[in-house]
Amino acid sequence: MQPYRKIERTFDLIIGIHSIGEALKNSRRAHRQLVGTQESLKELERYLKGNRLLENIKIITVDSHKLQEMAKTKFKELNFEFQRIPTNIYLETSLTETYDPSVVYEEILKRDCKIFCLDSVTDLHNSAAIIRTAAFFGVDFLVTSQKGTFGLSPKFFRIASGGIEHVKMVRCSSLPKFLKKIGDTGVQVIGFSEHADSEMNSLHSDGSRCLVMGAEDVGLSNAVSRSVAHIVAFKSQGEIESLNVSVASALAMQSGFSQK
Repeated sequence: MQPYRKIERTFDLIIGIHSIGEALKNSRRAHRQLVGTQESLKELERYLKGNRLLENIKIITVDSHKLQEMAKTKFKELNFEFQRIPTNIYLETSLTETYDPSVVYEEILKRDCKIFCLDSVTDLHNSAAIIRTAAFFGVDFLVTSQKGTFGLSPKFFRIASGGIEHVKMVRCSSLPKFLKKIGDTGVQVIGFSEHADSEMNSLHSDGSRCLVMGAEDVGLSNAVSRSVAHIVAFKSQGEIESLNVSVASALAMQSGFSQK
């Protein structure tokens, strides 16, 4: 099989009722068209709870077979491997906004912020689950580096369940430099490692806080570890000493942002 060619995508293809519903609520997006079966469109209307967001969007109603064929063409256009759409509905909309680190620098001077950073977390399921959790905890910015990160595929949008519409995605050229810069402005930067000795409850909770989670296989990189002010760990209470990175991220947000 030939590798996929790299292309410049011009739109996002979003699948999943919750994900589509939250995208429709996002006033920063410009929607191209919504394609679904009669049943799936009715389910979306129920999710929107009477919100009249569907009045000003192009809607194409087709049967299930036709929808899958149309979706297959869109997947190919965007250079994604096609997987059958279980909910029989998809949305073509403008690209997800990604921000420059300057947005974070400006915002932390105005107010306390919740920042969550991923150090080379590339797994689609984990990263999407983390985005969903970040939206649940009201995280302002999710920061990744330009390299070693995840892509925004239709499957990613479905698993994220609309969370990406509520958390600003920031891409930086160097995560260690970003962490050092916000740390110098007074942001409390905290990394997580199973090898650390201290725990979260030993740290103060005033001001902006940035939590950093490393890749599941190797944890925090050496460069990132040197750039955080504190490294803490969750202490195992059983025989298993490590956690899936998405579960660890949820615990980190619960303990790190609960007082924000």
